Amino acid sequence: MSDSLTVSPTADPRRVRAPDGRILTVPEGWTLLPPGDAGLTRRVKAAGPSWTVVEKVGRKLFSRGVWAPEAHVHHARAALDAERATPAYARKLAQGRERRAREQEEYEVDFANAVLRFLAFSPAWLAHAKQLAVRVATHATPVGSGTVARTERIPIERRAEAAVIAWMRHQTTGYDDMSIQRVKGARREVRRELAEVSRALLDLHRRDTPHVPASCPLCASLTRP
Repeated sequence: MSDSLTVSPTADPRRVRAPDGRILTVPEGWTLLPPGDAGLTRRVKAAGPSWTVVEKVGRKLFSRGVWAPEAHVHHARAALDAERATPAYARKLAQGRERRAREQEEYEVDFANAVLRFLAFSPAWLAHAKQLAVRVATHATPVGSGTVARTERIPIERRAEAAVIAWMRHQTTGYDDMSIQRVKGARREVRRELAEVSRALLDLHRRDTPHVPASCPLCASLTRP
């Protein structure tokens, strides 16, 4: 059997589990292309039959590579290496980097503005709001950070709100030093309670009522580098 499939690994490195549960032996003449080079993987898959190995760990899926005819892998790698050695390819890479850098800068600004809208601090605390927006955006928006700010599954307004609450959980509460029971739902409940505390702290800055910055966890955190 050599159709293109998505399979899962087994204890035997040359045997995999098909979607229907059958154990399949990797065909003779096939080699495992490790993950990591998306361009090469696409070319190998386009060249003919292949088995994509995916392993589920917890709720996440991890690529373990692609089994394919060794000749297909060698041919695709040689063609891609030749293409990547050309000046045109180097220009394409440079243009791609510049485009992504522009997009990242624009997203950082958009996200910081979304944070400002969520904060809605009173004019008396506007400087704090701007400083907090910059800190949250700087922490949450880098590519590959894995934060809620990088997901597109929810609107940017909700991403901004979640990022603020997450930042405050680590910067204005004792969450990082808490000893939390290893019981299902315990950490989620602690986070929920701390989120309410953080929201109350934010509300304090949405009013013109003065308070002593030295005794305010948020004001104190903004004075730290």
